[in-house]
Amino acid sequence: MPKEGGRLLDLKKHSLRIVLGLAITLVFLGHAAKIYEFTFFHQLDAIIYDARLRLTMPRTVDDRIVVVDIDEKSLAEEGRWPWRRDRLALMVDKLFDHYGVAVAGFDVVFAEKDESSGIAVLEDLSQKQFRDNPQFQNALAQVRPQLEYDKIFAASLKKHPVILGYYFSNDEIAGKYAAVNALPQPVLSAGTFAGKKIDFISWNGYGANLSELQQAAAGAGHFNPLTDFDGVSRRVPMLAEYKGAYYEPLSLAIMRTLLGFPKVEPDYPAQQVWTHGYSGLEGLKAGPIRIPVDQNVSALIPYRGAQGSFKYISATDVLNERLNPSVLKDKIVLVGTTAPGLKDLRSTPVGVAYPGVEIHANLIAGMLDGNIKQKPPYVLGAEVVLVFFIGVALTLLMPLLNPIMATLFTLIVLLFMLATNIMVWQYGNLVLPMASGLLLILALFALNMSYGYFTESRIKRQFTELFGQYVPPELVDKMSEDPKRYSMQGKSQELTVLFSDVRNFTSISEGLEPKELTAFINEYLTAMTRVIRSHHGTLDKYIGDAIMTFWGAPVNDPDHPRNGVISALEMQITAQQLREQFKLRGWPEIRIGVGINTGVMVVGDMGSAVRKAYTVMGDSVNLASRLEGLCKEYGVGIILSEMTKNAVSGIVYRELDRVRVKGKDEPVHIYEPLGFEGQVDKAMLDELKLFQRALKLYRTQNWDMAELQLINLQKMAPTVQLYQLFLDRIKQFRADSPQADWDGVWVFESK
Repeated sequence: MPKEGGRLLDLKKHSLRIVLGLAITLVFLGHAAKIYEFTFFHQLDAIIYDARLRLTMPRTVDDRIVVVDIDEKSLAEEGRWPWRRDRLALMVDKLFDHYGVAVAGFDVVFAEKDESSGIAVLEDLSQKQFRDNPQFQNALAQVRPQLEYDKIFAASLKKHPVILGYYFSNDEIAGKYAAVNALPQPVLSAGTFAGKKIDFISWNGYGANLSELQQAAAGAGHFNPLTDFDGVSRRVPMLAEYKGAYYEPLSLAIMRTLLGFPKVEPDYPAQQVWTHGYSGLEGLKAGPIRIPVDQNVSALIPYRGAQGSFKYISATDVLNERLNPSVLKDKIVLVGTTAPGLKDLRSTPVGVAYPGVEIHANLIAGMLDGNIKQKPPYVLGAEVVLVFFIGVALTLLMPLLNPIMATLFTLIVLLFMLATNIMVWQYGNLVLPMASGLLLILALFALNMSYGYFTESRIKRQFTELFGQYVPPELVDKMSEDPKRYSMQGKSQELTVLFSDVRNFTSISEGLEPKELTAFINEYLTAMTRVIRSHHGTLDKYIGDAIMTFWGAPVNDPDHPRNGVISALEMQITAQQLREQFKLRGWPEIRIGVGINTGVMVVGDMGSAVRKAYTVMGDSVNLASRLEGLCKEYGVGIILSEMTKNAVSGIVYRELDRVRVKGKDEPVHIYEPLGFEGQVDKAMLDELKLFQRALKLYRTQNWDMAELQLINLQKMAPTVQLYQLFLDRIKQFRADSPQADWDGVWVFESK
C-alpha cells in the first residue's frame, strides 16, 4: 500500500504534465480518427511507406510479363508515331500467330480514325469529281479493303485476346465534360453498392477508343493511377466510378482475359460479432485471384524494383520477326512506349520518371503472386488503438522515470513499434500507418524532457511583458510560443485594415446624459471588439466612437482578408442586435459604416520617445479610411476595395462604383459584401443582377436605359439610397455630359 500511495502522490505531483500529455494524445487521436488531418503526418507516412517498399522489394526481373516497347529504334525503322493501324494489326497478328503470346494489352488510346491511307480523299473524289466515272468507282471498291486501316486493325483485334487502354478525366470541352468515343461495358453495374458507404474514386469524363476498335477487342481497362498529395503514384483504382457504374483498370482486365473472363465480385469481411455494422470493402475477387483494396477501392502497386523489372522488346523487332519465338511464348504482353516525346512517365516510390506501362506490369505480377499489400478500411481503427495505448502508457509512466530511464524506455518503445510494423508489412502484407505513433512518442518524450524549460522560462516571461504594452493580450500567448519570430521593428507587409464609425454620433452624444453616453459607447465598443478579437484582429486604437483594427500582424494570418470581411459582416449583425437592445432602453438608434482595404503597409512600433503604439501606416491604410467615409454617400454599411474583394471568395458582392478618392490618383472599384454564397435570398440576387446591368449601361453613357433600370430598382427597393444616387448623377450628366472616352470613374474631392 505505501508504494501504491507513493506512486499516486507522484502522479498527483506531475498532474499538469500528465494533463498535457493526455492533451497531446487527444490531438493525435483526432488525426488518427480523421476528425481533422495534419498534412505533415501524411507526408511522413508516405516517406515511411516508400522506405519500407524499397527496403523489401525483390529487385528481380519478372519474365512472365514482357513490354513491347515503341522505342527510339522502332521509330527510326518504322517511322514516327502514330503508326498506321494496318502495321499495328500486323504486330498483333505476329504476337499471337508467330510468337504465341497468351494475352496482349495496349497502354495506348486509339481515339482518332486512321486516314493516313488517303481513303478519305478518295471517298471525297468518288462523291464529287468522279461520281459518274464507273472505272474509278470500281477501282476504289477493289482497293478500299486495303486502305481501311481501322477495319484491318479491328479484324486483327477480334481474332485475338487483346485488351485496349483508355483514361478517365475531368477535362471539359465547350463547358461539358469530355466523353470521347466508346467505353467498354462496366464490370459492375450501377446500384451494386447501394446502401454501402464506400469512397470510390469518381470521374466525370473519359477519352476512349473508337467504337469499332472497342467492340472488336476482348475488353478494355483504364490506366489512371492515383496521384497522391506529393505527386507520387502508389495506388490504382480497382473500380473507377463513372455515372454510377464501375470500371476496371488495364491490369485487372488483362488478368481476367487470361483467366477466361471471371466475374468481378466484391469481397466483404465475414460476418462476426466485431464486424457488425462494418461495411468496408476489403477486396475484389476475380476467379482464383483476390485483390486487396483500401478505403478508395484502390490497390497498392507492388513495385518489384526500379525501371527494368520486366523484359523490354523493341516493337520493330516483333514486326520484323527478329526474335526467337520462345522469348514471347505464353507471355503476357504490354504494348507501351519509352521513346522521348512519347513517354508516359510517372513519379513513383522507385523512380521520379518511371514508365507508366510498368505500373500495369507490377500490378499484374502482384495479382499472379498474391502479394499486393493490404490497407483495408479497418486500418483506421488500428491506428486509433495504437495511438491511444502508446499515448496513455507514455503519459503515465514517463513522469515517474528519471531522464536516463525515460530515454531508454522511449527508445525501447520506438524500436518495438518499428520492428512490429516491418514484420506485419513483410509477413502479413499489411500496411499499418506509422507516422502518428512515431511522432506521438517523440512529442511526449520532448514534453517530458523540456517541461521545466517551457513552463518557467524567464525569456518567455520577459517577452510577454514587452509585447503586452503594445499587442492585444489574446495574441501575446500565441506569440510567446516562439519569441524569435516576432519583432517590434517596422516592416512592409500585406495586411488588411478596417475602419468603422458610428453614424450621426454628434447628434447621439447631444441627446444623452454623460453617464448614459459613457454606457452607450462602452457597450458598443465592447461588442465590436469582441467580434474583432474572435477573428484574430489586432485592435489598433479607438478614436472616439471610431475603431481602427488590422489583420495579419504581428501574428501571421494567411486569411487576413477573409477574417476582415467576416468581421465587418458580423459587426453589422451585432449593430442590429444593439439597436434592438438600445431601443428598449430609450437610447438613439445606432448605425455604423465600415471601410476595409487590403494592401502593402508599414507595420511596427511607432510614436515618440514618450509614447509608442504598434500600428500601421501607409497609402493602403488611408484608402480604408476613405472607404469608411463613403458608406454614408452610398447608403451602405460596408465598403471594401477590389483588392480585398479579389482575395475573399464565397461572398456575394455588389459592385458599387469605380472611384478616385482624395489623395489617391489611381481609381479603385468598390464593393459591398451582401452575405455568404447560398445565404443571400433570390430576391436580392435578382436585384443585384439588375443593378449590375444598370451600372454597365451607366458606364457606357446609355443614360436612358440606365435610368429605366434604376427606376425599376427603386420601385423594387424604395429604401435603397444607392439607386437615387445614380439617378441624380444621370440627371447631372445629361446637363453636363462627360467626355466620350470617360472611364466611368467618379471623383471625390473631399475626405
